[in-house]
Amino acid sequence: MTVRLDKLSNGLRVVTERMPSMESAAVGLWVNAGGRHERMEQNGIAHFLEHMAFKGTARRTALQIAEEIEDVGGFINAYTSRETTAYYARVLKADVPLALDVIADIVLNPAFEEGEIEVERGVILQEIGQSLDTPDDIIFDWLQEAAYPGQALGRTILGPSERVSAFHRDDLSRFVTEHYGPGQMVLSAAGAVDHDEIMRMAEDLFGHLQPTLLSTHETAVFHGGERSEAKDLEQVHFAFALEGPAYSDADVYTAQIYSTLLGGGMSSRLFQEIREKRGLCYSIFAQAGAYADTGMMTVYAGTSADDIGRLAELTIDELRRVADDVSDAEVNRARAQMKAGLLMGLESPSSRAERLARLVSIWDRVPPLEETIARIEAVDRAAVATFAAKLAGSGRSAMALYGPDANAPDMVRLQERLAA
Repeated sequence: MTVRLDKLSNGLRVVTERMPSMESAAVGLWVNAGGRHERMEQNGIAHFLEHMAFKGTARRTALQIAEEIEDVGGFINAYTSRETTAYYARVLKADVPLALDVIADIVLNPAFEEGEIEVERGVILQEIGQSLDTPDDIIFDWLQEAAYPGQALGRTILGPSERVSAFHRDDLSRFVTEHYGPGQMVLSAAGAVDHDEIMRMAEDLFGHLQPTLLSTHETAVFHGGERSEAKDLEQVHFAFALEGPAYSDADVYTAQIYSTLLGGGMSSRLFQEIREKRGLCYSIFAQAGAYADTGMMTVYAGTSADDIGRLAELTIDELRRVADDVSDAEVNRARAQMKAGLLMGLESPSSRAERLARLVSIWDRVPPLEETIARIEAVDRAAVATFAAKLAGSGRSAMALYGPDANAPDMVRLQERLAA
């Protein structure tokens, strides 16, 4: 398997990885324009724009976009995150030119017809409503808001209903002009692909784009705070976060291993102590998320109103205790899980294409797999213990709760317990 990275003269980066045994390919365009690139009055527009890409172009109707890909047995989709919007397809190798043509068309030539805008506005408002009715979805938006108050990184990706209700064609076009320059795009392909052919197609489809000034975003600052809402539910949904490392931080692999041994599986500390031994919850996990300039170490659990206080205290105790008694066996197991997850994911062209795009966006290169494995292997017990102690002593945390709040934990006391 060979990774190749090139750049068009206008700044668009093209990265491919050929997988000789594959008969299909994943191709896509990753744009460094997500929720955190929006101004306050634009909140939700990156996601709205993603929806509108599939609602017709100058050459294709919405139905034709779907039919052309599905007629050859492929699929096409998109997503919006806080830092990226991605448009991608999976097709057989003979249909890669078609997939790239469709992706280029929907990204570069959206029609933005008024009638379709109104239809999709309704769809997105329904999506927002569904999210608000899903406690274990909305709790993470609230946690993000508590961690980064008053900042773009703390706002929801979907945006508030009142803003989504007010967007017009000019708002969508303006966001494209501001953030969809070739230097903000990565064209990624993996599977049954030929790099030179992809480069030729990229030049034909994207080479006419004029270089633009790269868009920027405000530097995120993890302040911490609390968001809580009482609701007559069966469970209290609890999310707690501390600031973690950014993508480029030396501790980013340590954070992943720490989160895995803390709450990444059935053998993890939180699962064993809180669910298996005490039966205080059905679901509990920890995860480490990273952005360009910050990160979040997050724990989530759902439990009864009677048990929320004890669950929160035990969670804090486990966060703190890793610094004191983490074992070589735990670290070895977490390293193995991380390596296995990475390598298993590489068996999928779609996962490979996304990984390539992400690495190029972060590093402007694709580190060899051996380099990544070596960095995972370099994380030892001492590194995890040091990271855990630093995390516990950071002094700032964020918490979100949703549900019956009669026995809700006090965040100040949780912070004091963590630092004790």
